[in-house]
Amino acid sequence: MSDPFERKIYEARLTPRRSMTRQAFYVFIGIFCCGQMLFALPFFFMGAWPVAGFMGLDALGLYLAFRISFNAARRQETLALTPLELVFAQIGARGQRREWRFNPSWVRLEQTVHEEFGTERVALVSRGESVEIGAFLGPDQKAELARELNRALIDARTGARFS
Repeated sequence: MSDPFERKIYEARLTPRRSMTRQAFYVFIGIFCCGQMLFALPFFFMGAWPVAGFMGLDALGLYLAFRISFNAARRQETLALTPLELVFAQIGARGQRREWRFNPSWVRLEQTVHEEFGTERVALVSRGESVEIGAFLGPDQKAELARELNRALIDARTGARFS
């Protein structure tokens, strides 16, 4: 029989959404480079070879921007709530981990909602410390996270259930 104080009330892993897979990225960059080459060849043959070089820099810049985006997508955040503790962890793109621990009875969920754009910010607040969660999520995802986490915090505050 498991300990009711260790029972997970809520658990979530938040990751940035990327609409393009790595395979689709390589296909896209290949097509883009071929297109750039088609436009650059006439300039090259006319003797305006620097134009072709600058078009190559465009392709390199686009490639680097996507690589940076894919590296940033390795970020993640985890939430784990038991009747005794809420653990929030941020794992950076390079694997560095930061962790905050809160008492569910004292932590407050704070939302900033814009009339036109929806939920802009969700934060955990306790003892004057505020930690934003899901900063990379969209407004609808932030609102859903806030609803789910708020329900779980209410459940945690009612205490452990013994069966």
